[in-house]
Amino acid sequence: MNKNILITGGAGFIGSNYINYVLKNSESKLINLDKLTYAADLSNIETPFNENYTFIEGDICDQQIVEKIFEEHKIDAVVHFAAESHVDNSISGPKAFIDTNIVGTFNILNTAYKTWMKEPNQLNSEFDHARFLHVSTDEVYGTLGETGLFTEDTPYAPNSPYSASKASSDMLVRSYFHTYGLPVVTTNCSNNYGPRQHNEKLIPTIIRKAINEENIPIYGDGKNIRDWLYVLDHCKGIDLALQTGKVGETYNIGGKNERENIYIATSICEILDSISPRANSKSYKDLITFVTDRPGHDYRYAIDATKIENQLGWSAEENFESGILKTIKWYLNKYIEEKSENR
Repeated sequence: MNKNILITGGAGFIGSNYINYVLKNSESKLINLDKLTYAADLSNIETPFNENYTFIEGDICDQQIVEKIFEEHKIDAVVHFAAESHVDNSISGPKAFIDTNIVGTFNILNTAYKTWMKEPNQLNSEFDHARFLHVSTDEVYGTLGETGLFTEDTPYAPNSPYSASKASSDMLVRSYFHTYGLPVVTTNCSNNYGPRQHNEKLIPTIIRKAINEENIPIYGDGKNIRDWLYVLDHCKGIDLALQTGKVGETYNIGGKNERENIYIATSICEILDSISPRANSKSYKDLITFVTDRPGHDYRYAIDATKIENQLGWSAEENFESGILKTIKWYLNKYIEEKSENR
């Protein structure tokens, strides 16, 4: 069913990839509300003049603008991406994470409740198909040892101001379902990678530093492990959960691609050695430099995606080796274009 979907944070990495995917595959109308912080880029939207797409600059913490959007655009679905997400920034400046991730999420939830529902557990008839999809992270579960996987039943144990703020937002979403019957679905994903990710994140940083002949910084001993999920696979999972997920449920979305950070760095360097070799003929791996570890750095994340696979029929199409090659080629084109523009 086509909907009027409010996308929060749709100019960011995952949100923009989701908008591009939905505009190609449905006739739903998308209203993108984005504050346009440093991590947002409107050029991430491939077809900004599509008749089914509207951009509105604004803050999810601004109650008036959120209420106006719900009323004017007859919003009957929300896909809530908007979040401060960089762990290092949450350590140096946690307040922005509290404001956006907790207060902002409350504002969107409460507006949806007031718009869609007559009273607790009673939807207005015109919104009987409404859905609120909350996009979260595996970092809310804390850290894993050498073995084990995060499931939907794993207790929350966030270890950074970022993950604590996301855990708080997850709990707010849960409360609006159990208290008011708001038709919510939550997804918790593993580390995303792919086109349109902000330069500060690990994989774009490795690529950018390498081709600029700069040291490639890797925290600690590089043995920290993440489960990597190609962003388009994630977007397909989100849309599936929005359309067919069971109200009140949580679905973990992971790529089953656990890799150590040092493996990520060396793999990218080896691919670059092959497709864009250095002028001095040395390997990009020579640029890898180990730096002081971040405070409270979680050792390992890994997701068990069995629930969404079995119940909704989702599966990741990309493995890490296929996805990283596509990713590197995209960033090479981006950084080459930027260099030529700056000359």
